[in-house]
Amino acid sequence: MLRREGVTRNIPAVAGNHTVPKEKPKVNIGEVIRNYRSDRGLSQGDIERRTGLLRCYLSRVENGHTVPSLETLAKIAEAMEVSLADFFPGTDTAQDRETRKILGELSDEEIRFLADIKKYSATLSEDDKKLVLAMIRKMATIVPPPRSGKAAAVLAHREEF
Repeated sequence: MLRREGVTRNIPAVAGNHTVPKEKPKVNIGEVIRNYRSDRGLSQGDIERRTGLLRCYLSRVENGHTVPSLETLAKIAEAMEVSLADFFPGTDTAQDRETRKILGELSDEEIRFLADIKKYSATLSEDDKKLVLAMIRKMATIVPPPRSGKAAAVLAHREEF
């Protein structure tokens, strides 16, 4: 507040060229990090090994004593294999909701298969990714030929029992 000759004016606190917010953020980033870490069965030591951040620092963040930089949040998110945006509620896009809907329709086996593809395709060039996708499309459209001869007889015999 500034007082001058009987006039009182509220002047916002300024740090550099930016106005300092008057209220606390609605997101407790420490709680969010702790919840994600716990949900994934990770310890602070696991995050320490994956990021190089000290456990005591992670504890201070999770308990709300320290607010990490965006760069540090990105390291923590990567260590937990989540998106940085996942730390901030209300940032869902229509595409995020559609992705969750599709994932909910997949079996565990399909999700593991897609995770393997993601893991192994990370080092592929764009051309190689296109080639792999074309191969998958081709394989998916090929219908196995009807069995004939001895193999068909064996299958028929098995089905009788």
